[in-house]
Amino acid sequence: MVQRSVRPVEILLVEDNPGDARLAQEGMKEGKILNHLSVVSDGDQAMAFLGREGKYAEAPRPDLILLDLNLPKKDGREVLAEIKNNPELKRIPVVVLTMSKAEEDILRAYDLHANCYISKPLDLEKFLVVVDAIEQFWFTIVELPTDTEK
Repeated sequence: MVQRSVRPVEILLVEDNPGDARLAQEGMKEGKILNHLSVVSDGDQAMAFLGREGKYAEAPRPDLILLDLNLPKKDGREVLAEIKNNPELKRIPVVVLTMSKAEEDILRAYDLHANCYISKPLDLEKFLVVVDAIEQFWFTIVELPTDTEK
């Protein structure tokens, strides 16, 4: 029997709030899925990471992107539009994870082809539950394409 090496799931978190980024990191550490979480704090860094530019030249291609909408420099809506309009990136699932519950933000995110929209809970325990649910759903239930590496 050939034993496959298990590659960690690559997750890119685009989050400008250090507290929320720390919570997501903690939630992912406690998860049951072997993962590697990369964190960038603005939209420009996100696109540089995804384009493997500059200091991100060796960045892994994410299997999932967790994207805040309200980011400095290039906001999350712009990042989402660029990802979904790029033939090499568009198949990477993007979960919008943001404080906004505004209907216009939800509609716009889905119009830009977000795969999922989640409002961040303010409560610490609920936030950790959400992070765990994201991980469980996207990596144990959903079938993801394996050709995101181009």
